[in-house]
Amino acid sequence: MAYQVVEKNTTLSSQDAVLKDQRGRLFILEAKVHELEEMRWWLAKQVAGQQDRIMEGKEAYDTLWAHTGHQEGALRKLEEESRELVERLIQVKMQAAEDQNYRNEWTERVKQAKLTKELKKAMGRTVNISETLDPPGIVEPPAEKQEPLDVEVYEKLWKRPFSFRKRRGHSVSGALEARYPSLPVCGASCLPARAQDIQEAHHSEINAVCFSFNSSLLATGGADRLIRLWNVVGGRLEADQILEGAGGSVTSLEFEPSGCYLLAATYNKAAQLWKVGESQSKETLSGHTDKVTAAKFKLTRQQAVTGSRDRTVKEWDLNKASCSRTIDGLSYCNDVVCGDHLLISGHNDQKIRFWDSRVPRCIQVIPVEGKVTSLSISSDQMHLLSCSRDDALKVIDLRANNIRQVFRADGFKCGSDWTKAVFSPDKSYALAGSADGGLYIWNLESGKLETSLYGPHSVSINAVAWGYAGSHVVSVDQGKKAVLWS
Repeated sequence: MAYQVVEKNTTLSSQDAVLKDQRGRLFILEAKVHELEEMRWWLAKQVAGQQDRIMEGKEAYDTLWAHTGHQEGALRKLEEESRELVERLIQVKMQAAEDQNYRNEWTERVKQAKLTKELKKAMGRTVNISETLDPPGIVEPPAEKQEPLDVEVYEKLWKRPFSFRKRRGHSVSGALEARYPSLPVCGASCLPARAQDIQEAHHSEINAVCFSFNSSLLATGGADRLIRLWNVVGGRLEADQILEGAGGSVTSLEFEPSGCYLLAATYNKAAQLWKVGESQSKETLSGHTDKVTAAKFKLTRQQAVTGSRDRTVKEWDLNKASCSRTIDGLSYCNDVVCGDHLLISGHNDQKIRFWDSRVPRCIQVIPVEGKVTSLSISSDQMHLLSCSRDDALKVIDLRANNIRQVFRADGFKCGSDWTKAVFSPDKSYALAGSADGGLYIWNLESGKLETSLYGPHSVSINAVAWGYAGSHVVSVDQGKKAVLWS
């Protein structure tokens, strides 16, 4: 029993030690629980704060959403008002155009009646052309300075049959129109043989190039919305001036025969007129509803023609910067050229259409086998050169209105819908650039490929120009290069 008592005491002592140890641990755990309770309370307070902020953000979001809906409603209302205003503006312009056409028609009818009366009087007596250059009884044009015309021109104008169509907006005046003087044609064009100068002319693709009529000035235009003028000096292109203000990519360029003005077609639905020597545009011819692809001067002074992808061709009075006639071209118009009384347009529907300035409808259609990309009329107004996406150039006889020659060549490929081809100044050759960077020249007399030139261009050539002196050719491509050949 004593032994057991000793063992029990020993066990009790050990249990007391364990109990003391457990109480120590319990104290530590209670302290930790108290600390965790405090942390839980702090986190609950943080969660409550975040919930308050979330509610505030949701309320702000709901307010902004309601405000946005209100603003969108106001925007739609403004857009509807804007459309209504545009429609009203178009109606006002159309009414103004109709009123102007009516006034023009009335004026033309008065002139026509007076001229008819005087012509009837003139029929009763003989006119000797050798004694006077003025047809008897014809009223001289108003006090605008005109270039002198030769006897043959007067004889043609006097002997030309007269017609008057009672069609509103398309009346014809019998008065002589001020025309540009005839330009001298070079005796013989020189075939280019080598590249004399290579310039990185623009910041991006170059779409158009043309020489002035004295061949001393060159203009290039591209997708960078710039027009650059160059002087051709000693076989090199020297930068002269930069014309700014084009609202879009420049697609077509032409100098006025006098050399004082430059007309450009752009992708901003307008054509723009610059005076050579001035950096800012002089006039903007706006009225098309899509990209303007061609802009050309007519043979009569202060008149121009534009073609557009809105399927129309427009005639312009440059004195008033207003459209004098709109022609429904039935298809995208890629290029236009002007003859004596003739307008010719090339279209996306693979047709070349002929329009008479004195007749309000199409007078001739010539189908080709591809989209027409460019048109070029010869200096004598007797032949037309077309380039099309069937990789062929066609020469059309304007006297018979039929295709006289078709030019093709191994390797030649029309690279884009705006690839330009031109006649040489003496109408001995046809020139075009290919998609592979080659320059192709055909002989019109033999009907065969005269030569092809490679080297500077590594991408598709968009346009070419042959100087009116016949000694220089310039080609421009999709890779920013302009190359002078001689």
